[in-house]
Amino acid sequence: MTEQTGFEAETVPGATGQFDVFADGELVFSKKEAGRFPEENEVLGLLPG
Repeated sequence: MTEQTGFEAETVPGATGQFDVFADGELVFSKKEAGRFPEENEVLGLLPG
């Protein structure tokens, strides 16, 4: 992911089943808000730049 976007990916385990994606400290995708997991390549399209 770093080569494609310039962003590093990090997995942080949680106890609540949440799936949130942050870029530069900003939330770009939330499973809780969307009610679903992201579609293939959806997160890449949400990243700034």
